[in-house]
Amino acid sequence: MRRNWVWVGLIALVLCLSVTFLTGCAKKATLKEEAVVTQEQKAVSQAPAVADDAAAREKALQEQALTDQAAREAAERAAREEADRVARETADKAKKEAGAMAAAILKELQIADINFDFDKYNLKPEAQEILKKGAPAYLKYRDYKLVVEGHCDEQGTSEYNLALGEKRATEAAKYLADLGIEKARIKTISYGKEMPLDKGHDEAAWAKNRRAHFVIFPPVQ
Repeated sequence: MRRNWVWVGLIALVLCLSVTFLTGCAKKATLKEEAVVTQEQKAVSQAPAVADDAAAREKALQEQALTDQAAREAAERAAREEADRVARETADKAKKEAGAMAAAILKELQIADINFDFDKYNLKPEAQEILKKGAPAYLKYRDYKLVVEGHCDEQGTSEYNLALGEKRATEAAKYLADLGIEKARIKTISYGKEMPLDKGHDEAAWAKNRRAHFVIFPPVQ
């Protein structure tokens, strides 16, 4: 009888230990499960934050790219404007310099009027000196041409004065050709008494109107 009670006690002890062990294992499993759930929840809660950071970085990169592009375009625009300004200034300067040079050449080529005695077309010594002084410029600038105009005073008929004016122009042109200017560059025309320099009707006015006038023709551009 006593032996039976011993066995009963041992069985009860084994059962208690088994229950205790199983209960402990269940608690450990529960704690592990709770830990896993917590990590998953934490990961899930962190996912939107990571996504927001990535979106923010992408937006920042896009904004920076736009800013850089705008800066490049502004720099290129400024460079073009500066180049245009320099080109305009250079062109204006070249135009002014060309105009000044052309004016200087025309001034150098200008030959003063020469005068003739009444009803004469021969060149007086002072007229010859004027032509000698004017010829070298035409030897220097060979692209320029010259028209010699013959003029007369109001005395005599229009027909006579046209012929006399032509003789005066021809005589001056011949003298310039003798000084070395090509004949092909010199033309003559007579206006007779139709274009008086002085519209007076006395000898002082007539003396001014008996003349040869020189017109410069620049080269065709």
